[in-house]
Amino acid sequence: MALLAIAILWSCGVQTPPKIEVTTLVKTTQSWNAAALPDYLQSTPEVTVLKITIPPKTKLPIHKHPVINSGYMLQGELTVMSQTGDTLYLKEGDVIVEMVNTWHHGENNGTVPVEIVVFYAGNVDTPITILQDQDKSQ
Repeated sequence: MALLAIAILWSCGVQTPPKIEVTTLVKTTQSWNAAALPDYLQSTPEVTVLKITIPPKTKLPIHKHPVINSGYMLQGELTVMSQTGDTLYLKEGDVIVEMVNTWHHGENNGTVPVEIVVFYAGNVDTPITILQDQDKSQ
């Protein structure tokens, strides 16, 4: 009987809804260089989401993030390097969990702009990025 009902519904143009897919891109307690992520939420939480475009042949200034963040590469290729020599190569579709409180920079050595969406999980009144030449506590 169930098969008859399915056949009738199918012949009437009623179809099953498309299946919703969920893909975990990253779930971790470590940054890309295997350092443990710090505890956070010492105060009011604040989430920031940025879409960052880096032109071809561009080197970002040395900086650090005092908050946990993760990015998803939409386009291009990016090389990320820490001052201690750790290096990560990212391409379209890759995910990065950034280092926290560690000096690093990124370089787009390619011929197309890099587009990356970055999600920051921080606290109100805490900057998401500190440039090395602006930091007094190096």
